[in-house]
Amino acid sequence: MVGEELTVTISDEELAAQAAPLVDELVADQVASKVAAQDPTLWGADAESEASIRLSWTTLHKSSRPLIGEIEALGEELRSEGVDRIVLAGMGGSSLAPEVIAATENVALTVLDTTDPGQVADALAGDLQRTVLVVSSKSGGTVETDSHRRIFAKAFADNGIDAARRIVVVTDPGSPLSELAEKEGYRKVFLADPHVGGRYSALTAFGLVPAGLAGADIARLLDQAAAAAQVLGADSADNPAVKLAAAWGAAHNAGAEKVVLADTGSGITGFADWAEQLIAESTGKLGTGLLPVAVDGPAAPGFADAGADATPVAIGPVTGAAKVATTGSLGAQFLLWEFATAIAGRLLKINPFDQPDVEAAKKAARSLLDDPSKLTGGETPTAVDDAVEIFAPAGVSGDGSLSDVLREFLATAPEGGYLAVQAYLDRLDDASAALLRPELAKRTGLQTTFGWGPRFLHSTGQYHKGGHQNGIFLQITGANEDDLDVPDRPYTLGQLQHAQALGDGQVLTERGRPVLRLHLTDRAAGLAELMRAVQEAE
Repeated sequence: MVGEELTVTISDEELAAQAAPLVDELVADQVASKVAAQDPTLWGADAESEASIRLSWTTLHKSSRPLIGEIEALGEELRSEGVDRIVLAGMGGSSLAPEVIAATENVALTVLDTTDPGQVADALAGDLQRTVLVVSSKSGGTVETDSHRRIFAKAFADNGIDAARRIVVVTDPGSPLSELAEKEGYRKVFLADPHVGGRYSALTAFGLVPAGLAGADIARLLDQAAAAAQVLGADSADNPAVKLAAAWGAAHNAGAEKVVLADTGSGITGFADWAEQLIAESTGKLGTGLLPVAVDGPAAPGFADAGADATPVAIGPVTGAAKVATTGSLGAQFLLWEFATAIAGRLLKINPFDQPDVEAAKKAARSLLDDPSKLTGGETPTAVDDAVEIFAPAGVSGDGSLSDVLREFLATAPEGGYLAVQAYLDRLDDASAALLRPELAKRTGLQTTFGWGPRFLHSTGQYHKGGHQNGIFLQITGANEDDLDVPDRPYTLGQLQHAQALGDGQVLTERGRPVLRLHLTDRAAGLAELMRAVQEAE
């Protein structure tokens, strides 16, 4: 796998012709070598201060080497104590990369990037005697991750287990989480490079520690990245990152601001979910950007029938409708897409290292949690259709059946716009919700994204507020049969989940975007009813 060739193919002749001048410009400006040299001036004066502390990802294939021995030593210690079940509490870049690494290597890693009480309860129901919790957060202030830490610490203690011995921390030096870990005496603290942003952190401790403890070969992953680094830093028209960024930039200039991602036999599991955050959070700002649309495969609606507003990109060989394709090992692909995204930021004239609109939804959720009465009272549905409570946006009457409301809501999408389906549900037990994406894409002709809440808030959530303002948003929330208290906090996990949905919806509404919320009073029955309504709403 280390020697697998890293390639980018632009198979569409028109797109290749449009990209060629951008390739020449990037090569003449020595952009690739300047990225590799961590030149913070590439994205303009406004971005320089941020870029100056966000470019260490270009050398992680070297600087992360000492982690290999540390992770192996801790893994051996844990296994000698009969501890071999790894649970990861992390959001965004702290969960997406290790999940891809573990899935690709076929090693078991339980990822908690949810506030759904049922999904967290399922993780708690595993064998705690064999469990270690990896708490992964740059600051430690991430509310979801802090909640998981509190819940698991109490569960360990309640089962007679020394919680401090079963908690491993990955964080930035000097963070509040680092200080807490020292105070509580947690088993091990891994300090990540603070000059790497979360979405570029796949090859830092955030990506490597959980996956490595689960059994992934992280030395090989770093070898793969190292083999790719030289070509990705070269000022050459054959540089795969230059070609990929130029293709994205040329497509965007022609009106194709969506990038549809499908795996076509790469051998990598779930790569599009990782790339989704990287692209959306890096480029979706100042009213512009690239919207990544992750789909099931090259035959999926949105890829096979992509219109002029979207570019189908294959992760793997060129297949079907793909206009661009990338091949290479996982470590090489991580570095390729990071280089390409940073370079695309220059072409789009934005700062690819900040996320100015992410905080808005967090602030709105915190406001609701500060006054829990807002979560439990005053919510009157526009209509109720069996197991679905309908909360219709302004401009949608909401007084008909569920299929009528959906039909009216979908008609609010502007030409060339997109539909975002946001499911604040259990992504294991309520997995059938993901089937809504292809159904809606097929029936509406809109590019349609699907995100599990609050996971997507740390990913495409930035694009929703900062990118092209042509989206409409279908929120799905659900009743919780059982809730979980968050120790030493005035809210439950279910209340936090509800606050995150309402807070994000509030921010989107304030920005003039239509948000239809459907609350499932019975999740299984409500999802079945919703699928029927989608099929009737044509």
